[in-house]
Amino acid sequence: MLPRLDPQELIDPLYQEFAHALAQQHFTGEVSNQYSARLAVATDNSIYQQLPQLVLHPRTKQDVQVITQLANQQKYQAIKFSARGGGTGTNGQSLTPGIVVDLSKYMNRILEINVKENWIRVEAGVVKDQLNDYLRPFGFFFSPDLSTSNRATIGGMINTDASGQGSLVYGKTSDHVLALESVLANGELLSTSPLALEQAKELANQETTLGKILAQVIATSIDKREQILAKFPRLNRFLTGYDLEHAVSEDLQTIDLSRLITGSEGSLAFVCEAKLNLTPISKAKTLINIKYDSFDSALRHSPTLVAANATSVETIDSKVLNLAKQDIIWHSVSDLLCDVDNKVMDGINIVEYNGESADALAVEVAKLTAQLDKDIAAETGVIGYQVTSDLASINKLYAMRKKAVGLLGNTQGNQKPLAFAEDTAVPPENLADFIVEFRELLDSYQLHYGMFGHVDAGVLHVRPALDMCDPEQEKIMRQISDKVVALTAKYGGLMWGEHGKGYRSEYGPEFFGDELFTELRKIKTVFDPLNKMNPGKICTPIDSHEQLVSVDGIKRGTFDRQIPVKVKDSFKSAMECNGNGLCFNYDAASPMCPSSKITRDRRHSPKGRAGLMREWLRLLENKGIDVLALEQQVSGWSVKQLLDKVRNKLTNSNQDDFSHEVMEAMSGCLACKACASQCPIKVDVPDFRARFVNLYHSKYFRPLKDHLVANVETLTPLMAKAPKLVNKVLSSKLYDKASKATIGYVDTPLLSVPTLKQRVKQQGFEHFDLAKFAQMSTEQRQDYVFIVQDPFTSFYDATVVENMMKLATGLGFKPVLLPFKPNGKPQHVKGFLKRFAKTAQNTAAFLNQLQQLNIPMIGLDASLALCYRDEYQQSLKASRGEFKVLLAHEWLLSVIEYQKIKNHQYSGENTTVYKLFAHCTEKTALAGSEQQWQQIFAFFGLTLESVSVGCCGMAGTYGHEQSNLDNSKGLYQLSWEPKLKELNEEQLVVTGYSCRSQTKRLGKLSTRHPVEVLLENIA
Repeated sequence: MLPRLDPQELIDPLYQEFAHALAQQHFTGEVSNQYSARLAVATDNSIYQQLPQLVLHPRTKQDVQVITQLANQQKYQAIKFSARGGGTGTNGQSLTPGIVVDLSKYMNRILEINVKENWIRVEAGVVKDQLNDYLRPFGFFFSPDLSTSNRATIGGMINTDASGQGSLVYGKTSDHVLALESVLANGELLSTSPLALEQAKELANQETTLGKILAQVIATSIDKREQILAKFPRLNRFLTGYDLEHAVSEDLQTIDLSRLITGSEGSLAFVCEAKLNLTPISKAKTLINIKYDSFDSALRHSPTLVAANATSVETIDSKVLNLAKQDIIWHSVSDLLCDVDNKVMDGINIVEYNGESADALAVEVAKLTAQLDKDIAAETGVIGYQVTSDLASINKLYAMRKKAVGLLGNTQGNQKPLAFAEDTAVPPENLADFIVEFRELLDSYQLHYGMFGHVDAGVLHVRPALDMCDPEQEKIMRQISDKVVALTAKYGGLMWGEHGKGYRSEYGPEFFGDELFTELRKIKTVFDPLNKMNPGKICTPIDSHEQLVSVDGIKRGTFDRQIPVKVKDSFKSAMECNGNGLCFNYDAASPMCPSSKITRDRRHSPKGRAGLMREWLRLLENKGIDVLALEQQVSGWSVKQLLDKVRNKLTNSNQDDFSHEVMEAMSGCLACKACASQCPIKVDVPDFRARFVNLYHSKYFRPLKDHLVANVETLTPLMAKAPKLVNKVLSSKLYDKASKATIGYVDTPLLSVPTLKQRVKQQGFEHFDLAKFAQMSTEQRQDYVFIVQDPFTSFYDATVVENMMKLATGLGFKPVLLPFKPNGKPQHVKGFLKRFAKTAQNTAAFLNQLQQLNIPMIGLDASLALCYRDEYQQSLKASRGEFKVLLAHEWLLSVIEYQKIKNHQYSGENTTVYKLFAHCTEKTALAGSEQQWQQIFAFFGLTLESVSVGCCGMAGTYGHEQSNLDNSKGLYQLSWEPKLKELNEEQLVVTGYSCRSQTKRLGKLSTRHPVEVLLENIA
């Protein structure tokens, strides 16, 4: 039986008292002390794991002051903090055993813009892409271009002094910070901006916190200027942690404390607001994708490209390219990276030029391409190149480049490319030789690795593949880390060229030397004398005996290795999440994880749910439970199970069971499966969610609504026998009230009248007779198509099925409606896995029998049709058989390509521009589906344009559940509603039943499936 699971690390009593005291203050934010909330921020994009005591979500900078002022009281002075934004750090910068202060959930407002003076003021939790979306209509952008731009916050960028592509032109974050509003550890608000040295000296004489800070900064940055300039390498990406060199201007006339705070990894203050300068958007871009026979050739050719005065030069090795080819992202860039005849492309460089017009760039582009032609002829390793000035294509290519970090985590096997020495920086002229030695180092350990980066700045991301569940490989990680530090020093660089120190802070003293490192500690002392702010990172106060964090810190692998290998292999999609956080995607038009977007709760994301699942499996193992054996035991039903459930219901002994927290996170999932394709690691939440729910309800009763959903494919056909009567009941206020109160179900949809069965009979479509089809010749069967029913379109949207059959008839085929066979998807979503397996087995047997006839089978709803390919495969594996149910567009494409239809037959004069709103499951699982619908419409002389939207908020029955109603409406308003309002109703084309149902319910709009538009135009 499933045991009660208690968190192994309870909250320290001091922190419990602090949380209680905070609730008595004027704190308007949220205090999260649940184990699940703490786990959600115990990891970032690094190999480390550190469980905090509490998670705080302030709403304003005044809330941050309340937090720090309370913590400054004598009895709370042992309290420690770390600020957190998007959680994209690769070196554990925001991890802490104290309190995580998450500024991303609420402090994400854009406060003020001044276009005339070229600046904007924002809160720390604003996401970079959010800011650029806001700025685009003004003709500006915030220029440091990160691979994590769709989830990285401005506060996080400031704390790590983030840079990225094009930094030679655009610089780092610190080059764009005009002023900061920060809160110190003592609760004081600190406003920083460039200050004349004479004024700074006057303030430095005052006995205030600001005075003490300025006095120390003047003493360090000016008095030690000669040592600082001699020590710090002349590198574009150089990060000191505290930027002693630029805290004072080159002419020594200005002091800017913002330059110290920027890059300080939250160890000096909480950055709450920032005033930033803006960069005009270039009107034109040209990209040259250069292909090489080896990655070494790409690196050795890079000085030629840097000398070509480009905006940026990016590089990608063959490992990343090959992983990209296996990902959904490749379909969008394959035409930009075509293979070269009879040659292997083992690396690429991407050169970008920016300017006012493509013509203005033409001269520089022509010079470079002429040089490339010479290099190809001279067999220097360059094997080809492609040039594009199409902005849409350029954005697609950079989207692939940005996904490189996550793609590296999708390598096969237990050894995964890891971030721990992956942002080395050396002078660009030394890069190729440096990489040769770097490769020799990794090859000496017989490791696989991937490489990509910014060759123009001498920064390369190198991720060796190791298994952190193996203690011996953890030792290797340490050895490599030490050797890379020495190697970068040999080539005039350093180990932390872009992503900050974090757990690599232990290398700081060796790099800076005693004298300058002491100066860093003095700076820390005047800002944070009690070492409360992200302690252990960068340095400690001058009199502190606390230690710096180490690369030997506790890692995720330490916990994961406690889970048996067979369990990890079985729950692979949860275990292999590498924390890259793409599921935190800000973009409302992205289908990735709608629950994460609407709740802004990290637990309600694929990363959050995967982390909770990992911990749940670990706790089970520590209780001595074989979870795989337990799955087999609970697949049946027994009186004992029933009595245990009753006991659990009547007693409070299990109210603190950690399983409840996991269930809360899993319940918010819409089961849209966007994560299974959009996530670079392919974290498939609906898969492990169904398994968890199945086990959870072996101990606890299911809600009535789950039974209703699981039985929808049994109940609906029965209700369709008297649809008018049933609809009368369902539409009554009495039923609506009773349904909400007893079932938790709202806005119950009405059955189609006439029913599909009646419509088929009225239209005179041929009746299904298996024996008759078995006796037909192959030639006779070629004229037929089978229509596979699903519980939603067949019974609630029968017009679509009828029109599909009419369309097939109009195209010269004989459609036949198959008998309704339950699909089982609703059972799987609610975790009735034994029943799902039985349903899948029966339906698969029927469909396999029909497959022998070689008659195409067509399904109308993507989530149900794709279930045959995904969940059936996972449940039935080899016994699934070879049957395939095509979606309408897949069948239509085959008809266009192979059958007798010619497009000159359909040269109508319809000038309507139809707008396609595609179903999330369809467009993520079948990446080219939107383009294929456009191709089909064009064949029939129609214009169809795809609309970029996220989730509509319905997702099967999700939107009909009372508990999800607010989120369902919120998702619709977030993405679909604004786009729908811009269009006329007759333009709207919607592929998903759920989506059509949602637009009808919330938008009062009647939308059509693409086949209905086609039918209207070819009839």
